[in-house]
Amino acid sequence: MSGHIIEVEGLRHRYNDFAAVDGISFTVDEGEIFSFLGPNGAGKSTAINVLTTLLKLQEGSARIAGYDVARSPEKVRASIGIVFQEVTLDRDMTCGEILKFHGMLYEMPREKLKSRVDELLELVQLESKRDTLTKHLSGGMKRRLEIARGLMTRPRVLFLDEPTIGLDPQTRMRMWDYIKEVNEEGTTIFLTTHYMDEADQLSDRISIIDFGKIITTGRSWELKNILGKDLIYLETTDNTATTRLLDGMGSVKSVTPKGKGLVITVTEDGTKLLPRFIEELRTTGIQVSTVNLKKPSMDDVFVHFTGRELRDEGGERSGPARTRAGGR
Repeated sequence: MSGHIIEVEGLRHRYNDFAAVDGISFTVDEGEIFSFLGPNGAGKSTAINVLTTLLKLQEGSARIAGYDVARSPEKVRASIGIVFQEVTLDRDMTCGEILKFHGMLYEMPREKLKSRVDELLELVQLESKRDTLTKHLSGGMKRRLEIARGLMTRPRVLFLDEPTIGLDPQTRMRMWDYIKEVNEEGTTIFLTTHYMDEADQLSDRISIIDFGKIITTGRSWELKNILGKDLIYLETTDNTATTRLLDGMGSVKSVTPKGKGLVITVTEDGTKLLPRFIEELRTTGIQVSTVNLKKPSMDDVFVHFTGRELRDEGGERSGPARTRAGGR
C-alpha cells in the first residue's frame, strides 16, 4: 500500500428532493479491493457515477489518484476504468474490435495496441473468441470482456458496479478469480455489490451503505468480530423466559428475536456453551425445539448494523448521466 488513491469527504448528491448519497466520507488505499455493500437503491451507483465524473459533483469533495473530480475530470477519467451494471458492448463488433476501438479512443500508440489486446484477451481467457461477435457471447464472457476493456489503458483504479449481477454461481466465482488476478497485478478495485458472499470473499475492506449513508467500514473479520464469537439460534416453548435466563449469563453478549426463535450472540466457543444453555433451560421447564450454531456471517453483520436483512427492491433512482456510456 502507498497511501490513499481515493479520498472522499462529505459527498452528497440529490435528485430533486431525494438524497441518493447523503454526506459520505471514506478513503481507499492504493492496491486494495474496497467494496460498497448494500441493497439496490442504497446510493452505490450514484456514488460511483460522481467519482467517475458521469454525474456532476454537487456537494463535498473527491479525489482520484490525486486529481480533483470536479476540477480535473479529464485526468480522473484517464486514471480509471469502469465496468457498468448494464452490458455496454456493441453487439456487432468482435471481442478484438471492442478492445482495439477502446484503445484507439484513448489514443494508445498503435505499436502497443495489438500486444495489449492480446494480453487482455489472454487474461480473461477469451483468446479463442477474438473474432466472435459479442452478441454470440454468454453473459459471463461479456462481463469478462468488459473487464478487459476497462483495463485497456492500464488504469490505476478499476470501478466495478455490480460486476456479477445476473450470472450463475459458478460463473460468479470465476469472475472473482479474474478480479483478484487484476488486483494482484497492481490495480486498485472499487466494487459495488449487494451480494454478501462477494463482498466477504473479495474485499480487503467493506463499507456497508444504506439509504445514502455509510453505516460502518472495516475488514470482513473485524465486522464479524463485533458481533461475537458464535451465534446460536434457539426455538423454545417460552422465548420470553429464555431471554431473561440467558441475558444474565456471563458469556452472552446479546439475545435478539428472529422469526419464531432467538439469536444468542456469545463471546466464547458456542459448542461448549450450547449444552449448558439447553441444560439450564430444561431445569426451568423450557423445552428447546430447534438449535442452530454458526459463525457470524456478513448477513448477520448487515442485520446488526441496519436492523433488517438486505433488501432487494429494484434499482436506485438515477439521473441523466446514468446512460449506456462506453467503456468508461
